[in-house]
Amino acid sequence: VQLQAFGGGLVQTGDSLRLTCAASGRAFSSYYMGWFRQVPGKEREFVARIGRSGVITVYDDSVKGRFTISRDNVQNTVYLQMNSLKPEDTAVYYCAASTTAVSRDHTRYNYWGQGTQVTVSS
Repeated sequence: VQLQAFGGGLVQTGDSLRLTCAASGRAFSSYYMGWFRQVPGKEREFVARIGRSGVITVYDDSVKGRFTISRDNVQNTVYLQMNSLKPEDTAVYYCAASTTAVSRDHTRYNYWGQGTQVTVSS
């Protein structure tokens, strides 16, 4: 599967953004999908993950209650709705696909998108 993430931008504290990850290839619904983020000099950090049917979601505590992950298996798309953004949310955001039910371990994801920059100004 090939992934392309977009929707990032420069926003102010408290604003919202929706990231989109478009997938091409077969059997999108067979993949567990995740969002990660990374700032220079730091390890890639887990943000959220969604199961194959879209029912089960997992969030990092730092974004719980503010971010929502969802997917559309007809449109082969996964979304990350980000509300109440904070400066510490500034990072490059990546979507990823896994063939196994993993959550936080980025090394267990098989496919990655190219990343989209999110910058939150204070």
